[in-house]
Amino acid sequence: MDKRVLVLNLDHSPVAVVSPQKAIVLVLLEKANILSTYQLLEIRTVSRSFEYPAVIRLSQYKNVPYRGVLLNRNNLFRRDNGECQYCGSRRHLTIDHIIPRSKGGKTSWTNLVTACNRCNVNKGDKTPEQAGMVLKKEPIKPSLSYFLAEYAERQAEEWLPFLSVSSVKA
Repeated sequence: MDKRVLVLNLDHSPVAVVSPQKAIVLVLLEKANILSTYQLLEIRTVSRSFEYPAVIRLSQYKNVPYRGVLLNRNNLFRRDNGECQYCGSRRHLTIDHIIPRSKGGKTSWTNLVTACNRCNVNKGDKTPEQAGMVLKKEPIKPSLSYFLAEYAERQAEEWLPFLSVSSVKA
C-alpha cells in the first residue's frame, strides 16, 4: 500500500495527504466521504474489502491555519523543475537572487531562481537585464496545490480534478 490519499476540506481545499488506513478510519467513523478511488485496487481485511480511496472530503469544515509552502532549496529546485532558469542546464545548480541582495533584493519566492554555477557567476552582482540574460519564466510563489499537482502527475492522476492547478508542466 504505497498510494497516498488526498484529504479535502468541506470547501474542497486540500488539507492533508494521509495513508489509506487513516482514510478508511475517517470514512468508517463518518468523518469523511470518499470522492474518488484508485481503480483496480482494494484494501482487504479478514472479513471485508474496501475500495482504495484516492480522494476523501471531510464531513465537517476544519479551520486549518494557512501554512504556505516553505521557502527552501529543495522546494525552489522543485518549482524550477531542477534546471537553470537562464540556460536550462541541470548540472551544478545554485540559487540566484534576481535582484542582488547588495541592490536591495529580498530572499523571497519571486526574487529567487535556480541557476547553474556558470550563469550565476556570469550574472554576478547585476540584474539579468544588466547582464544581458533572460529568465526562462517568471518566478512565482507556489501554492500547496501546485506541489500536490506535481505529485499527482507522477503518482495519483485521480487527484488532478480536485486540485485548482490542472498541470505543472506549463
